[in-house]
Amino acid sequence: GSGDASRAGADWRLAVWTLCSVLLPVLITAWCSFQRSRRQLLIRDIFRKSKHDWHYTDLFGQPSYCCVCAQHILRGAFCGCCGLRVCERCLKKADQRFLCKEIMMRGTGGGPSSMPHHWIRGNVPLCSCCVVCKQQCGTQPKLCDYRCVWCQYTVHDECMRDRLRTEDCTFGEFRDLIIPPYYLSTINQMRKEKRTSYEKVVPYCRKHWMPVIVLANTRSGNNMGETLLGEFKMLLNPVQVFDLSKITPAKALQLCTLLPCNAVRVLVCGGDGTVGWVLDAIDEMKIKGQERYIPQVAILPLGTGNDLSNTLGWGAGYAGEVPVEQILRNVMEADGIKLDRWKVQVTNKGYYNLRKPKVFTMNNYFSIGPDALMALNFHAHREKTPSLFSSRIINKAVYFFYGTKDCLVQECKDLNRKVELELDGERIELPNLEGIIVLNIGYWGGGCRLWEGMGDEPYPLARHDDGLLEVVGVHGSFHCAQIQVKLANPVRLGQAHTVRLILKSSKMPMQVDGEPWAQGPCTVTITHKTHALMLYHSGEQTDDDDASSSLSE
Repeated sequence: GSGDASRAGADWRLAVWTLCSVLLPVLITAWCSFQRSRRQLLIRDIFRKSKHDWHYTDLFGQPSYCCVCAQHILRGAFCGCCGLRVCERCLKKADQRFLCKEIMMRGTGGGPSSMPHHWIRGNVPLCSCCVVCKQQCGTQPKLCDYRCVWCQYTVHDECMRDRLRTEDCTFGEFRDLIIPPYYLSTINQMRKEKRTSYEKVVPYCRKHWMPVIVLANTRSGNNMGETLLGEFKMLLNPVQVFDLSKITPAKALQLCTLLPCNAVRVLVCGGDGTVGWVLDAIDEMKIKGQERYIPQVAILPLGTGNDLSNTLGWGAGYAGEVPVEQILRNVMEADGIKLDRWKVQVTNKGYYNLRKPKVFTMNNYFSIGPDALMALNFHAHREKTPSLFSSRIINKAVYFFYGTKDCLVQECKDLNRKVELELDGERIELPNLEGIIVLNIGYWGGGCRLWEGMGDEPYPLARHDDGLLEVVGVHGSFHCAQIQVKLANPVRLGQAHTVRLILKSSKMPMQVDGEPWAQGPCTVTITHKTHALMLYHSGEQTDDDDASSSLSE
């Protein structure tokens, strides 16, 4: 009996230990998970309420040191505006102790036209030099040295003197592009008092001040917009940097009305579609009677085609190879030019058609035929699965696939029998064609100089500000591909101030600036609408560009 009792006791103890060994890890895991989610909720709450623009960071993001406890950050946060970096444990303390960049403040020290440096300790940029001793900063593996969030000056701990702590900030290299916080405060006060004579306000009265407004489309091309937003906020006043997924260009551009007339520059980070959206908002400013506040527009190409950007010297696509500082220098040095904008009116055929004609604004080109079909197929695919089209390379591969397919199928053949073309009222006899393209700019189809072709024969000079359109024909997708690699010339149909195209029968693909649709019988009329003020970057040209420009001359 005693043996049975001891065996029962041993079995019971074994069961208890087994239960404990199973339950204990489960309870520890559950407790850790609860603590982690609670901590995440607290962090998100701090992020939401804070004046800092906090983002998550860890050891693998960028090795850095906490501004509070000076320890290596394993998991923590950084501010996208002022560059403050803290570990998870010190986040609340840092949020209360350190101020972010003030977008508006009253002037201090020398009156309403100055403000002191705003120093942040540690994590200074690589290869930065001390403004006092001119030696490299941030060389020691610890929290050391200081950086001003406005002028970007860096200084060693031992070189930091009382004079530097209290002296006025000059806003550094980009002082002509930055809107100072004290300027906005002064303007705000003047508006409350209903005074509009801003001429004596500093830096409004400064001769070379050309404030820049950055408009970034975070959904364009290869999704670089988010990174660029943070980098521009670090170098400029955050009030100058707008995310177009959260605010419309029309609202963002109202900032121009607080700034000097004919001095503001806008940098659009996005594709040609984003640029068109911004130019439409600028046209609305003209309608509202705000013509004197209209800015000049520069482009940072993030889209897939970027033909307008290429024409204006800003390149065929940005992938982070040029530092943001250099982009701002390019904007400062760029020259102002005009760009023709055109009205495209599509009127459906039929006497009893009561619908209004469709009206588009064209900056780049209009086309009917194989390239519009490729754009239409690409657009339909992107609408179904947008997550697949986040890379410029994938986008171009899909275009290539549809172009190859059309070479075999030839869906747009005998276009010359289906359409009539008039240039400035004169009927044009069309050869055997599959497509007609009406050009306003030099580049087409992601970097091809279509009007120029192979460049082996004389052709009339084409400009984007002469009030003339260039009209060309193509024999099909294969002919388009030959022109792109300079193995063939387009069929040059002529230049005109007004283009009229009549689609007599059947349905055909059409596009305006990459926006495609399928169109039944109709009349398309293209007339001059207005001029846009753009910025031209005369940077390094390729050999092809040099050859073509000399040939045109």
